[in-house]
Amino acid sequence: MAKAKTSFICQSCGQSAPKWLGKCPACGEWNTFVEELLETTIHPAEVWKNKSTHRTAPVPKLLQEISFESSPKLQCSDEEFNRVLGGGIVPGSLVLIGGEPGIGKSTLLLQVALSLQGPRILYVTGEESEQQIKLRADRLGPISQDLYILTETNTQQIFKHLVDLEPDLIIIDSIQTLYSDQIESGPGSVSQIRECALELMRFAKESGTPIFLVGHITKEGSIAGPKVLEHLVDTVLQFEGDRNMIYRILRTTKNRFGSTSELGIYEMLGNGLRPVSNPSEILLSSRDEPASGIAIGTILEGNRPLLIEIQSLVTQTSYATAQRTATGYDAKRLNMLLAVLEKRGGFRLGTQDVFLNITGGIRVDDPALDLAACMSLLSSHEDKVIDSSICFASEVGLGGELRAVTRIDQRIAEAEKLGFKEIWISKYNQKSINYKAKTIKIQMASTWMEVMMNIWKRT
Repeated sequence: MAKAKTSFICQSCGQSAPKWLGKCPACGEWNTFVEELLETTIHPAEVWKNKSTHRTAPVPKLLQEISFESSPKLQCSDEEFNRVLGGGIVPGSLVLIGGEPGIGKSTLLLQVALSLQGPRILYVTGEESEQQIKLRADRLGPISQDLYILTETNTQQIFKHLVDLEPDLIIIDSIQTLYSDQIESGPGSVSQIRECALELMRFAKESGTPIFLVGHITKEGSIAGPKVLEHLVDTVLQFEGDRNMIYRILRTTKNRFGSTSELGIYEMLGNGLRPVSNPSEILLSSRDEPASGIAIGTILEGNRPLLIEIQSLVTQTSYATAQRTATGYDAKRLNMLLAVLEKRGGFRLGTQDVFLNITGGIRVDDPALDLAACMSLLSSHEDKVIDSSICFASEVGLGGELRAVTRIDQRIAEAEKLGFKEIWISKYNQKSINYKAKTIKIQMASTWMEVMMNIWKRT
């Protein structure tokens, strides 16, 4: 095949050059020249099309004249995966999943492919051999009868196999290993990643076949390659977690078919990833003896309410400047809450080292956790234990007032399901409560001081 004509284009000002330049002579920016395709004889995506059909050019249509036939989503046996995708795998969608090396991206997608019965699946790998995939599949569970493995990195060859196989689902592991004959640069370069992604996107939209792409990440944690890669795909998933811990978190950062705040939690075992259907149980640690500095709060991740445990340690500092350390919690919000406690409550925390930790290794940003954080800090400072059957759900304002939070009914229902006897909320949530509690007592207050005085009376 004849090589396509390419040119190097500055991504800042659009200046073109016949070769790569370190500094743009027009705008003065550094490292902005990227090789781009100018002219091609035949596009690789044309290989998969049926030669007997003639594709007409699109013409403008009135919105009411456009017909739409809703196709059912492909359901996996993994409910966590379905939830994060927005209810299942959408036909013709392009999904990008990224994460740290060794976090379990390939394991997750292979496990999903093995669990699907009926659809024909093509697993394209450029990083592992067929034998390695077979060994992992044997460890994960029963071998699917409709799963095909292809070790290929050239997109032209991949499209030729798609014509013969006609799969219902395609998994590419990974996009950084693919290359197109249309671009002369090597695999993993900016131009190659963009060109390969465009070819796969065109195939997915015109054939209706969903495609999953595994993407590498940079040392900063963002997905490697051009930002246009994330703009092209329909859904971007981030697989997070510490490789030294058994829990993994699957987050949605972009989703054209559902919420972008959904969360899936998995447990890494010897035989693969186990979906955790009730994550509140693993986020609440069991302890034999009561301890100060521990409070339970409610958060929302997408449509799912969770109860998590906050642990605090407040102790006299040994340094000139007190330490403020937060794990899994916004450090700036912690400083704000400490200022509120000191200004509105008179607690002298300026000479105290403060350490706050969210158990379970997750990171939260729901303001409804403010009251639980305050009670955890006060519990450690006063060395008083909060009853483990009490939980909190309220935002704390700068004046010390308790502010209403959204979807309070779901938070109360989750707390009652897990056996909590009492939940403290803002009195401004009273009008929005429609939930009929049976075993949990709903307590209301206007300030965090009222909550503290009421709980301290019992200790």
